[in-house]
Amino acid sequence: MMYDRGFNTGFGDMMRGIGAAELLFLMFAALVVVGIVVLIVLAARGGRGHSSSGAGQGPGSISTSSHDEAVVIARRRLATGEITKEQYDEIMTALGG
Repeated sequence: MMYDRGFNTGFGDMMRGIGAAELLFLMFAALVVVGIVVLIVLAARGGRGHSSSGAGQGPGSISTSSHDEAVVIARRRLATGEITKEQYDEIMTALGG
């Protein structure tokens, strides 16, 4: 019986199955598809906002925690002499307090 040890001119080699190179390519392609899906999901979530505390508020409004923090900072600046009483009153008027 004669064995073919040289170049194979038939299509027999194509039907052996998936080789290592093909398997690596398929795994890489799957990772690319998964990455694209993850990016799409993250982009869709980013458009909805990050926290529920600011939901339903307009762009010029301040949430309660931000308002409280701003009041504390203004009081501290008044107490340390960084701002005058008039400036403090202007800040409080701007904050709506």
